[in-house]
Amino acid sequence: MISPDLFGADFRKSSFSGGNNDCVEVATNLPGLVAVRDSKDPSGPALTFTPEVWRDFLAGVRDGDF
Repeated sequence: MISPDLFGADFRKSSFSGGNNDCVEVATNLPGLVAVRDSKDPSGPALTFTPEVWRDFLAGVRDGDF
């Protein structure tokens, strides 16, 4: 069951994920919230972040911090 906070979330896979189904999906269409889930378990739990924290995380990935 999807959390009520995630109702209407439009999850998408990264264009870098390839075809192996071992990837995460991200929803950025919710006001004030970014949700991330495992593509193999779409009805399972999702992690949520503020847009600012998500942008900082992505910047760290691009900069090679992780």
